[in-house]
Amino acid sequence: MVRSVSVSPPGKRAAHAAWMTAGRLTSQARMLPGFLIVGAQRCGTTSMYRTLSQHPAVLKAVLHKGVHYFDMNYGRSLGWYQAHFPLAARARRLQGSTAITPLTFESSPYYMFHPLAPARIARDLPGVKLLVLVRDPVERAYSAHAHELARGYESESFERALELEDDRISGEAERIVASPGYLSHDHQHHAYRTRGQYAEQLEVLEKMFGAERIHVVDSGDFFTRPEPVYDGVLDFLGLPHRGYPAFERYNARPRSAMPESLHAKLDEHFLPFDERLARWLGDIPSWRRPAAG
Repeated sequence: MVRSVSVSPPGKRAAHAAWMTAGRLTSQARMLPGFLIVGAQRCGTTSMYRTLSQHPAVLKAVLHKGVHYFDMNYGRSLGWYQAHFPLAARARRLQGSTAITPLTFESSPYYMFHPLAPARIARDLPGVKLLVLVRDPVERAYSAHAHELARGYESESFERALELEDDRISGEAERIVASPGYLSHDHQHHAYRTRGQYAEQLEVLEKMFGAERIHVVDSGDFFTRPEPVYDGVLDFLGLPHRGYPAFERYNARPRSAMPESLHAKLDEHFLPFDERLARWLGDIPSWRRPAAG
């Protein structure tokens, strides 16, 4: 089982600025990711990031788990992005002592949903593998709303935010595509229902990367039976097994207490998307399986 813990706040801005200055000066000597956690938001990406960071052959991004280069910062250079990762010399030393080829990675859960990020990743990181986590989309939507409320990016009730969603995000993806430097607050923070339509986003990724470079994890399984899920991720990444890490759950929020009628309406909305998701998981999604007993 995975236990819940809190996440420490990010480092001070001054420390980040100092690191970035040094990182840019040495960017060409740094690694680029061998894999990315690209989503979905509020689906356990932080927990997976911290789990994989414990593997001896995995070197995480420096300072932040999510660099958000391919969605929010693509106007900066690839050198700026590379400055966020460990020095290649460190990887060579590690490889010499372990005989394992190290990988580095980051986790930015907006990548999967952003209309330009997949093509940017495919262009700049040829051969990169993508890791995707999914959960009950009804619970994901509720958790995302609570998250945005806590951050000050939302002021409406959950039910009202769902009513407003179509109007809020209408045309925003097209505007991002037409003006690549445009940052859409509504598209990033108010797509509660749309972000849970995982199959649509996975089918876009498949066209650019091929299904063999995408691995989808059901976070319901990850949080209840982490060992086989972890085994599958290591196999996908081509990493050797070096024992199981500590499995901990980060950024967890209580299950929703929404009215049953609203839950049923959302559940019906997501059904066709969940049916398409099953081929990616190789099983019925955990939230659609009959209750045990």
